[in-house]
Amino acid sequence: MGTHAADIESDNTDQLVVEQLARETAAGSDRRETMAAAVRQVFIFSAFIGLLAVAYTVYKVFGQAIDDAQTDWWAIGSILPRSDDLNMPPVVDILKAFTVTPGGTDKVLGLQLFDEALFTLREAAVGFVAGAIIGLAIAVLLVRSKKLENGLLPYVIASQTVPLIAIAPIVVIWGRKNLDFLPWEWQDWMSVSIIASFLTFFPVAVNGLRGLQSPKPENLELMESYAASWRQTLFQLRFPASVPYLFAAFKIAATASIVGAIVGEISAGVPGGLGRRILSQALVYTTAPARLYAAVIGSALLGIFVFLLIAGTEKFVLGRQGREAVT
Repeated sequence: MGTHAADIESDNTDQLVVEQLARETAAGSDRRETMAAAVRQVFIFSAFIGLLAVAYTVYKVFGQAIDDAQTDWWAIGSILPRSDDLNMPPVVDILKAFTVTPGGTDKVLGLQLFDEALFTLREAAVGFVAGAIIGLAIAVLLVRSKKLENGLLPYVIASQTVPLIAIAPIVVIWGRKNLDFLPWEWQDWMSVSIIASFLTFFPVAVNGLRGLQSPKPENLELMESYAASWRQTLFQLRFPASVPYLFAAFKIAATASIVGAIVGEISAGVPGGLGRRILSQALVYTTAPARLYAAVIGSALLGIFVFLLIAGTEKFVLGRQGREAVT
């Protein structure tokens, strides 16, 4: 009897070991697939950048070959303009611009752009969080009442037709002169964050509304059959169902917050960020065109960074839930 029990215990132990090995093998396979996918994405992105640089160089050579006799041709010389080192500096010069130390400074341009990107990122992050909260609140308000949705949604959409470059100086000046009652000193970068939130709240509100409305009617009826309150339905059904839609909105909103912060810095003259750098390099473009290109590339890299950050968070959260992203 004792021998039989020992055999059963040994079989159970062997089964547990086999299951553990199977789980470890599956986890290792998933990690290898994830690593391989990351390597492929890096390779594809690098190849795209390389092809873009080649296309840029080829057109630059082609544009320089256009002479006065060709400007009367269809497309040539009009739709496809001439090129020179001023409007299209060589790729090598653009890369070298990151290593140049501008006059009056002790840092190379690349390090300055990094510091300015962090400044802009702070403004954009505050604007992103504020805009996401406002957008989500609007989505909850609209899903609460069909009449509110019909009445307010057109105004939410119409708000995005306001030129951002026009309202940015107004927001900055208003912040300087009307917010001195706060217990802290209002700074210009906070006004830029408000400008960034103006672009951020819209995709979150629209996609959030779509996500909150995504549960199937039978699921809503099931919650009603359990006598669940509207709040319980919101937090236990609608919000979980809206997660993929919200992440799709967050990816748009994150990059839009960078655009809003840069536009706010440029139009309001707020120093310290990439917007001011772009503005200052544009003023001396004729003497150093490659530096303006470098500043624009730095801004693009910042936008790519925040997009990848949100995309990585989305993959982690939805992966743990066993769900797929909404495109």
